[in-house]
Amino acid sequence: MSSRLTTANWTRTALLVGLLAGLALPAWGQGCALCYTQAASSGARMIQALRSGILILIFPPMGICIGLTVMSYRKRNSFHRQSSKREESDLGW
Repeated sequence: MSSRLTTANWTRTALLVGLLAGLALPAWGQGCALCYTQAASSGARMIQALRSGILILIFPPMGICIGLTVMSYRKRNSFHRQSSKREESDLGW
């Protein structure tokens, strides 16, 4: 049995983690009283604009972080050098 995860397994794991994070009760309970009262006193168009604004502010940074993580993972061994027969420490000893 291989211990390496395939792309399908990574996707399945990411979806499961996202689903569990979305279903967590504390995730839905966030919000300050001032924002809530201001939004509640606004009209329906303003409430929809706030919801859209929140999504716009969440997804780009999340996409950037995921992209950097994926790029880092793919390039993790690009500077790996082959060790010679004589083992040397990184300190030069």
